[in-house]
Amino acid sequence: MANYKVAEIFSSINGEGPRQGQLALFVRMQGCNLDCSYCDTRWVNEADAKFHWTSTEEILDLAKQMQIRNITLTGGEPLCQENIMELLLAFAADPWFRVEIETNGSVPLEPFAQIENPPAFTMDYKLPGSGMEDQMVLDNMQFLTAKDSVKFVVMNYEDLERSREIIHKYNLTEKCHVFLSPVYGEIEFENIVYYMRNNQMNDVNLQLQIHKIIWDSEMRGV
Repeated sequence: MANYKVAEIFSSINGEGPRQGQLALFVRMQGCNLDCSYCDTRWVNEADAKFHWTSTEEILDLAKQMQIRNITLTGGEPLCQENIMELLLAFAADPWFRVEIETNGSVPLEPFAQIENPPAFTMDYKLPGSGMEDQMVLDNMQFLTAKDSVKFVVMNYEDLERSREIIHKYNLTEKCHVFLSPVYGEIEFENIVYYMRNNQMNDVNLQLQIHKIIWDSEMRGV
């Protein structure tokens, strides 16, 4: 039975994504292969960040005890965890659970997309403001389906322009959910709305992280 570097496990509501506002069990993995300029989970990304070795069985048992259907694997970057496939296969074997993976776009999705009853991917596309755009695995676009999402975290006008280019280039609104998410405290929400309106960005969703509205933006475990 595989073990994973788990920084925290907690239940809350989904703060973003297609199931925003719904109950979810969050499993936050330690470690990330990127270093985005605006990262709001840097505390969990460092190699010496605190974690507990937690097994597939322990995570599954907790999920069953809590009876929360939505499971969010996040980080850090959960797909960098060694043996993460075992955990995904274990959840996939029970169709009652709905598993979402929040991934940073730098890890190939193909092997995970081929799982029977695969998880839903919420994949970031790192825009210029992140400093990490050159790390994106563009082949991932072909494995996205209607239950998946692409999230563009925008901090300025350049990011908005680039997000529009990528949405059009890969025809994303015809493939999956698409979200524009402002960097907290960096860009005015209304400016994103004006940009969407002025550029006829149909089927694109403005996404506000409601967990940062309900609680303090720096609070963990929510």
